[in-house]
Amino acid sequence: MNGALLAAAVSAGGAAAVLWLLLRTGWAWRMATDEPNHRSLHTRVTPRVGGWGIVAGTVLALLTAGVAPLWAAPAAVLVLVSFADDRHGLSTGLRFAIHFVAAAALVALAGLPWLLALPVAVLTVWMTNLYNFMDGSDGLAGGMALSGFGACALAALSAGQADLAVVAAALAGGAAGFLRFNLHPARVFMGDAGSIPLGFMAAALGLEGALRGAWAPWFVPVVFAPFIVDASVTLARRMLRGERFWQAHREHFYQRLVRSGFGHARTAWFSYALMALCAACALVARAAGAAWILALPAAALFAAGLWIDRRWRAWNDTQDTR
Repeated sequence: MNGALLAAAVSAGGAAAVLWLLLRTGWAWRMATDEPNHRSLHTRVTPRVGGWGIVAGTVLALLTAGVAPLWAAPAAVLVLVSFADDRHGLSTGLRFAIHFVAAAALVALAGLPWLLALPVAVLTVWMTNLYNFMDGSDGLAGGMALSGFGACALAALSAGQADLAVVAAALAGGAAGFLRFNLHPARVFMGDAGSIPLGFMAAALGLEGALRGAWAPWFVPVVFAPFIVDASVTLARRMLRGERFWQAHREHFYQRLVRSGFGHARTAWFSYALMALCAACALVARAAGAAWILALPAAALFAAGLWIDRRWRAWNDTQDTR
């Protein structure tokens, strides 16, 4: 417990210090910025350097604790590539190729049999990218990291997996330090350097914890369900409509909520409630061995989706009558 708490505190402090320094010196605007466009939910140029803080804080915490996850190397590659993408922009094909290489390295390091290796690699690539897709509103991706990795830390501690708990706590702490500057109105955005590695590490942590017996394979998908469900349902809808699903858009549930007048702050807090519910139910179901509890977050996410769709249609109707 003490090691995980120290890792979270060091990571949060490190992330906040790095971001404060980048903003204070003006380097944040020189490194990478997000220019508003027709797909954006924001209206002003904002530094896209949150990932620098999260990564710095996490690495500092892991060095302090003397812990290095098995999948540190592919995660580091994704961090470097994502830094380059934030600064200079890389082609979609190159980015996806590197994501697949990182996922292949993960399943190879885990020693998965071939029958499991391919589907796990594909799901890892999807998790890596869906986290990036969901990073589009103030406080959203940071809140998911804090809730998701925080729940993983608690589960790892209860399973006696101290080093796994330290890794998860460090990631949660880095997200907390980043949120200090990302809550609405956001002063910095996470950028690919934060969202891409976080998505990959959620998949990697889930796989390692399942292989160690710290949690069942369903645990991490349930904990991160608010992001997984939104991104997956949105992708399926776009594919069914015959749209170019690989292109950037503003059709996610959270984007519709912001655009319909709910706003960034209320969208974040609404999402936090869903995140907390999913995390709490996953922890209780794991501890009590009561899978039926998972019906509660499933019902909540379903109801939230229906409500957002209804709100979106009503808002569009008001726009059409103006």
